Amino acid sequence: MLTNLYIENIAVIEKTNIEFSPGFNVLTGETGAGKSIVIDAISAVLGRRTSRELVRTGATSAFVSATFAQVGTEVSNVLSQLGIELSDGQLVVEREFTLSGKNNCRINGRPVAMAVLRQIGLNLINIHGQHEGYELMSPDLHIGYIDALGNLGPDLEAYRLEYSKYRELSRILSQKDRDDRDRARRADLLRYQIEELSAADLQIGEVEALNEERTILSNSSKLRELLSSASYLLTGDSGEFSGALSMISDLSDSVDDAAQLLPSVAEAAQRIRSCYYDLQDIASDISSEADSLEDDPYRLEEIEQRLDLISKLMKKYGDSVEDMLSYLSDIQAELESIERFEEDREHLAEECEQALQKCTRLATELSEKRRLVAKDFCAQVAQQMHKLDMPSATVEVSQCNCPLGENGCDQVEFLISTNAGEPPKPVAKIASGGELSRMMLAIKTVLSKNDPTDTLIFDEVDSGISGSAARRVGDALRNVSKSCQALCVTHLPQIAALADSHYLIRKTEQNGRTYTQVTALDYEGRVEELARIMGGVSVGEGAYDYARELLSDPKD
Repeated sequence: MLTNLYIENIAVIEKTNIEFSPGFNVLTGETGAGKSIVIDAISAVLGRRTSRELVRTGATSAFVSATFAQVGTEVSNVLSQLGIELSDGQLVVEREFTLSGKNNCRINGRPVAMAVLRQIGLNLINIHGQHEGYELMSPDLHIGYIDALGNLGPDLEAYRLEYSKYRELSRILSQKDRDDRDRARRADLLRYQIEELSAADLQIGEVEALNEERTILSNSSKLRELLSSASYLLTGDSGEFSGALSMISDLSDSVDDAAQLLPSVAEAAQRIRSCYYDLQDIASDISSEADSLEDDPYRLEEIEQRLDLISKLMKKYGDSVEDMLSYLSDIQAELESIERFEEDREHLAEECEQALQKCTRLATELSEKRRLVAKDFCAQVAQQMHKLDMPSATVEVSQCNCPLGENGCDQVEFLISTNAGEPPKPVAKIASGGELSRMMLAIKTVLSKNDPTDTLIFDEVDSGISGSAARRVGDALRNVSKSCQALCVTHLPQIAALADSHYLIRKTEQNGRTYTQVTALDYEGRVEELARIMGGVSVGEGAYDYARELLSDPKD
């Protein structure tokens, strides 16, 4: 339930704060005073699209804040997922939008995305504008009312899920049938690529090993020279130079002899002897490596050719041997899929047919439920229309089969007769503006029992009606307010008099600027406003008497 609305710098409203009450609330005022602006402000805080033109002239931004109490479980669940807690059971939604198009949105002081406002807004407030009567002129929208009354949303969602699967399978099947020629060309290309990569016999780690071998072969002479020098320094020669090993052996013998007399150097002697043995092994390894080196220009040429081949393949199939082998695996699987196309196509066609049968079954079940709901819908809407001073109105629902679509296999259209003895015909052909408004209100009254939102706003849905019909419309709106909070923008005193709370929207001029104020009216204020609505420019005493009479009439 909406308890408070604060508006700042929106159109002609500089600042205003409105405290709404439970039950039936009405807003009245002269044309152009700003009633629609209040509705626009509510739409803005619900995350709906706004225009920068709404920002008051001279201001750089506009701000709206709405406070709600006793929010439903749908909103609570969304807030819980976002980690937002209600403060004393209250929900405060804020939105600031600037001339530059920037939006700042908050819920209970926490920044959120605009999409979150739209998500929770669907379950906070439902706005029924005066233009919505013309929805009845569009048969494509009628099916939505039947589904709403019957709570068929889950059934429709289940059908749409299967219908989406069927559409995708059908699309793939059609695409496969259209792509025979492309598939053949693709298979030839894949076979060539597979043959080229397979013939290369690529091995993981091969490039690194080849580069290492190429480095060794390219530098074999220098390596032999370096290794020979190292071997000479270690082992010496048969002449005067005895080498490092001979000197370390002498060193080891001397320290060993010393250890016989000085035990503390025994460990040092052992370490020296160990070094000597290690150097012997090293000398042997160096000698073996030097002996293994040889000049092999033919092998070097083979390596260069192999690396060149791998490099050319990388330009076409991947940045590494691993990438190319992965690509080879992928295209082998793709070719296999193409080659077994006929088998796959038969399986796909069977799967598609099964999906179609499931969709047809779900659509048929949904259609039967709609048929049952439609009977109840007609009876309830006709009953409400009788209460709205249309005693001869009858309503029928034309439900015809059609090819499967997003809404199933039904084509639904409302038929109405407003005069006794006349057969029901499409709404667009016989209903006047006032009749459209009343029929829409009758539908909204019927649907309000299933509406998950706590607040319904009716923006001049009484357009085009007067007289006794106006009072009946007011009774219907008041009846709706028994199950949820109702806000109504109206020009009719018969409706305004039935409200639990009445707000006057008034426009004034100060220093060449226009300002709009919203005031909650007491009894005398309501008498004054109702008299103004009835009397226009010149308000007589009779208008005041009739206003008091309207307010004193029983409301239930």
